Amino acid sequence: MTETEITNYLCNEYGECRHNAYAMAEAINQTREDMDYDNEWDLFHLLVENKPITALNTHSYGFHTSNGRGIIERIKSYYYEFNGN
Repeated sequence: MTETEITNYLCNEYGECRHNAYAMAEAINQTREDMDYDNEWDLFHLLVENKPITALNTHSYGFHTSNGRGIIERIKSYYYEFNGN
């Protein structure tokens, strides 16, 4: 996943990209590597649009599972690290 892909997606879908696309791409890629999970777009959609990832059991009855919350928190932690905050 690249900074450009994130910027293009957010601009096309939401009209703007308010986030640091570089930090987001790095955070998602690092989380994907940590988890040994192949689809970075699933992680992106979980973070941005709250879309469930069935294979990772991120939701139950429409709510985040502890695993789903953990994945989101890991991405956020890396995001802040790469963003310099």
